[in-house]
Amino acid sequence: MERIVSLSSPALARQKLLENEKPELQGCFSPGTEKCVERQPNPGSDSSPAASKGRLASLDAFRGLTIALMILVNSPGDPGSVYSPLSHVVWNGWTFADTVFPSFLFIVGVSLVFSIAKQAEKGMSNSAFILRLLRRTIILFALGLFINIFPTFYLSEIRIPGVLQRIAVCYFLASLIVLKAGLRGRILWLVGLLASYWLMMRFIPVPGVGAGVLEPGKNFAAWVDSLFLSGHMWSYYDGEWDPEGIVSTIPALATTLFGVLTGQWLRSYSPERRKVAGMACAGLVLLIAGYMLDRWLPINKSIWTSTFSIFMAGVALVCLAFFYWLIDIADFSRWAKPLIILGLNPIAVYVLSEVFDTTLRILNLSMVLAQDIDCHSYLFNSLCTPVGKSETASLLYALLTLLFMLIIAWIMWRKRLFIKA
Repeated sequence: MERIVSLSSPALARQKLLENEKPELQGCFSPGTEKCVERQPNPGSDSSPAASKGRLASLDAFRGLTIALMILVNSPGDPGSVYSPLSHVVWNGWTFADTVFPSFLFIVGVSLVFSIAKQAEKGMSNSAFILRLLRRTIILFALGLFINIFPTFYLSEIRIPGVLQRIAVCYFLASLIVLKAGLRGRILWLVGLLASYWLMMRFIPVPGVGAGVLEPGKNFAAWVDSLFLSGHMWSYYDGEWDPEGIVSTIPALATTLFGVLTGQWLRSYSPERRKVAGMACAGLVLLIAGYMLDRWLPINKSIWTSTFSIFMAGVALVCLAFFYWLIDIADFSRWAKPLIILGLNPIAVYVLSEVFDTTLRILNLSMVLAQDIDCHSYLFNSLCTPVGKSETASLLYALLTLLFMLIIAWIMWRKRLFIKA
């Protein structure tokens, strides 16, 4: 069982952490254990992980990429005129836009392993870490509620689920699993979550519908949401179900655990090129598995099917393997600087982008322009519509929004201001 222990010095904490993660090193740090020396990792350059040198720039860049894509997907100039890759699929299947959220949850899992290890090295106790964990979870969930209620602040109609709410729940539960379970336990949790969700969706009957129906508003996840979240779900779906609902958070947690296992692999003392190969191969296996299982359980983001979780974990693994090789191993990182800057303040940038977009849509310029038009429409018609066809203009508006958010993130980076939930 892996635990975060409180030790009197960071050096002892690191020793304990290594013994927990590497059973073959148990006792190797005690006096008189010279026999263990030959079992310790080769300190050669190829065996010294980039993860041990400090923060992984590749992980920050990948996180920044997901935030950039979230802004492009969520802030079009005209929601009705969007290039298909930047629009979520209606139901079964997937588009480029559908890879963004699961990739971010995957990154949460990877980062979690490094964060807990760092706290262990500082000698932080389990109880202190759990208190910090609770604080971050509450703040994330509250920020999500703020985005949902802004700008009307009507509590009677507030949507309770949401993107940040799901991140908060997955972050909290995954952290507890990492604290209480070792490698085998984490794998069992992952498999159990995916299998149990598939069994629930396939075999638990929905009143008036039956079992195994996966249509919008008629599946088991939607039925549970209607029982506990009635009147507080996304109005886009007539308030009948929510894409970030209760039951579909189960496989989303599995997506986070895929990231946890990847984080463990990155913190190991395997050669760096072997890590890249391992992530790429594992990613391809998951992609193939998700594609093949799609015939029995369709890949579907709206209800986050188990196949969606598997397939998107494969996408995230392949992407992270490429970023890790290019940025942390080949040291070709200058191109990724904007992404890294975004990735250092991801939640702050995301919240600002959502509030900024909503504010522009409700800010009426009738007093200034003598016409009934909101600020968003005015900027879109003035700056983007003359450029070309509607999809191009809509994308240009999203790119301008992203540029504005990047400028804010750059200012925060220059001032060394990093906001953590």
